[in-house]
Amino acid sequence: MQVTVRLFAGLREVAGSDRLVEDFDGQAVTVETLRARLEEAHPGLRPYLSGVAIAVNEEYILEPGTTLSDGDTVALIPPIAGGSDSTDGTDAAGAGGEAPLYLVTAAVLEPRALREAVMTPASGACVVFEGVVRDHHEGRAVERVEYEAYEEMAERQLRAVGEEVLRDFAGREVHAAGIHHRTGPLDVGETSLLVAVSAAHRRDAFEAALRAVDRVKETVPVWKKEWGPDGSHWQEGVQPRPGTA
Repeated sequence: MQVTVRLFAGLREVAGSDRLVEDFDGQAVTVETLRARLEEAHPGLRPYLSGVAIAVNEEYILEPGTTLSDGDTVALIPPIAGGSDSTDGTDAAGAGGEAPLYLVTAAVLEPRALREAVMTPASGACVVFEGVVRDHHEGRAVERVEYEAYEEMAERQLRAVGEEVLRDFAGREVHAAGIHHRTGPLDVGETSLLVAVSAAHRRDAFEAALRAVDRVKETVPVWKKEWGPDGSHWQEGVQPRPGTA
């Protein structure tokens, strides 16, 4: 039995590779079995393994006793960039246009295209949020950043966030949501995240957009490396908080 392990951000740098292949001979293998194997075979990863979330075939796994199958891909998800800011793709077309509703891309993000994608004839309000690279973070100067994503899973998770928000706001005339996330190098002032929500009324559009932004920062496997006068470092993040629905 063979399992591929995907590594990202700081874990990738520690291991010196973005993936490991682990072979098991004729034994039942669980997520916890794999974690123990990695601790033994890759001592450099040991200090980090208790703090990672696990995704199997691009889905978060909450139970360490989950059984793995031959050919599974297991991603070790270190704390993700973002979290609550209170202290400081799919190819599916949108509701009103051709732009995809959910997208992870290295291309410059286009707010107007996403706005058009979520608008419907019944929409009396549209909120478009832009997350922008700023020149400081936690008291440190920031000159530029680079975003890294587990892209296949990230697009799926963006869709999950949008669908979760629409479920949570069912009955409040929220019509559509769209989320685009940028990857790669970005300069100060560039947009890293777009969230657009259309609704019949402005309050619902604002509240649903805020919920979507928060959930992106809690669940989507994206990591941010910052460069400044003191060198580069990965931003400390939060443990992913996937939904249970």
